[in-house]
Amino acid sequence: MTANTIDDVIDELGKIIDWAKENDSRLGYFPALYRMVTIRIKEGIAAGEFENGPRMEKLDVVFANRYLSAFHAWQADQPFTESWKVTFDAAEKWRYIVLQHLFVGMNAHINLDLAIAAAKVAPGDGIFDLEPDFKKITNILNDLTESVQNDLAEVWPLLRILKMFSGRIEDWLAGMGMTIARDIAWGNAVNLSKLNRAELAKQIGQLDRDVAALGKLILSPSWLGNIVVRFIRLGEWKSVDEVIDIFSD
Repeated sequence: MTANTIDDVIDELGKIIDWAKENDSRLGYFPALYRMVTIRIKEGIAAGEFENGPRMEKLDVVFANRYLSAFHAWQADQPFTESWKVTFDAAEKWRYIVLQHLFVGMNAHINLDLAIAAAKVAPGDGIFDLEPDFKKITNILNDLTESVQNDLAEVWPLLRILKMFSGRIEDWLAGMGMTIARDIAWGNAVNLSKLNRAELAKQIGQLDRDVAALGKLILSPSWLGNIVVRFIRLGEWKSVDEVIDIFSD
């Protein structure tokens, strides 16, 4: 179940997607989007877009294995991080919209897992050598927001109408779900890279609690946010399988 290459990551994500479709589980939303992003990163590595392609593949694999391990621990009823528990528990609830499921998964994976993975791949002062490629992935993710936006519009058709009045919302989506989260993750990675083993374990535990708290806020916004979420949820008529397929295409 552990991935050793980026191709392994893509295969393992595909298996989780298949499981989610078979079990009508909303836990398939996040890996469907994640797999699409991973394929794009693989293409970028092959095209020489990064300063250090092998290191970026290593980061991708270490990063992905944290999600894969959490998912399989959840399946086996074994301990895993509180951040992912918030995400997995949310999948059982009908009331959350697709965007919340995606954001709470991204919160756990980027704000916690990415920082840990980056510090592991490039410990100490080596973390600063990783920064240019780390930031390049942020740019790649931003380039994918149009595709993600179109997928969300398939899930919730009224989004297309809103876009007619509000213009492009890529900056909002990127800021909320990608750029800001990755900037925070980078700062956390720099901090973690400086710690010894005992300090690292303590700091990761605190970071996990903080990220879990943020995940709960994503699922329980302000009263006005809840009104908006309920309005959107009533317009999300597609089945779980259909939503997974939208993000998988």
